[in-house]
Amino acid sequence: MAIPAQVHDHKDLLTLNTNELPIYKDALPGVPGIDVQPLFLDPNVGIWVLRVIFHPGVMLPKHYHTGPVHFFTLSGKWNYVEYPDQPQTAGSYLYEPGGSVHQFSVPASNTEMTDTMMVVYGANVNFDQDGNYLGIMDASDIMLMFDNLVRERGLEPAKYITPRAADYTTRG
Repeated sequence: MAIPAQVHDHKDLLTLNTNELPIYKDALPGVPGIDVQPLFLDPNVGIWVLRVIFHPGVMLPKHYHTGPVHFFTLSGKWNYVEYPDQPQTAGSYLYEPGGSVHQFSVPASNTEMTDTMMVVYGANVNFDQDGNYLGIMDASDIMLMFDNLVRERGLEPAKYITPRAADYTTRG
């Protein structure tokens, strides 16, 4: 059997070093204490990969996942409000199936930041404490959020990996 022909013509690996990229402080509008580093955003397939650093005391809105999530805790501690006896600490890996509903919380008593890495398929549909719809967060929303953030703060554009947009094979 012959080696398959390479489909993508790129000369370099698609790689990022998180130690060399900026971390955007207070990146989520209206929710202080969440620093984000975008790594991969694909609005066509709906996958987003983020490094997120949570400050002590951060609580996110209750949310519903339309797809699965792989969530790695690199340092610190957090838990879902619904599972207070199952804290996630440094070295934890959590798999969340699509259809999960929960509320993310970082204890205010944490003595360090909670550094995480997440691979999310689909969207988070967010709700307030009374169950009222707040909005949706997906790869497209995150791309727009970073475009606005860098423009408002006068920063260089965020560098992350994203696949090319769909297009025709030929024009005409």
